[in-house]
Amino acid sequence: MHKRIYILAAIFLISAILLLCTGFSKERIIGVTYTQLTAEAQTQVDCLAENIYYEAGYEPRDGKIAVAMVTLNRVQDPQFPKDICSVVKQKVKSTCQFSWFCEHKTIQNNSAYLQAREIALLVYANYEKMHDMTQGALFYHADYVNPRWKLERTTVIGRHIFYKQRDGI
Repeated sequence: MHKRIYILAAIFLISAILLLCTGFSKERIIGVTYTQLTAEAQTQVDCLAENIYYEAGYEPRDGKIAVAMVTLNRVQDPQFPKDICSVVKQKVKSTCQFSWFCEHKTIQNNSAYLQAREIALLVYANYEKMHDMTQGALFYHADYVNPRWKLERTTVIGRHIFYKQRDGI
């Protein structure tokens, strides 16, 4: 009898840990394929995938998801453009918000891009159901640069440090 209770407790604990580690809430995750999307949705997912590829292509899965979350957090914030592609391509004065966009790079590793697109599709379809591991971040930078931002640091994921605006700004 005690053995069954321990087994059930272990199964419950493992399930809870897996749920927390995936970054999702209790709601059912929407599984959608790229080809099921409208042409406009595919365009938005492509922009998100490129941003993930260039900003976090060789980061762990959580790092890729975090970059996607910041991109979509910006879409939801009134100070940024209202769609993914506009956020990714945004320039302030002549400075690109995501530096790779101004560098006119081309995809070199198709496998890494397809992984980025898979993450982009997952986050695009499930953004509102996902736990935001960036804690509402709108900005991030690599850990080897120091832009001296006067922002509130929220977390570090992989090689990126994430920030949001301080309250009252």
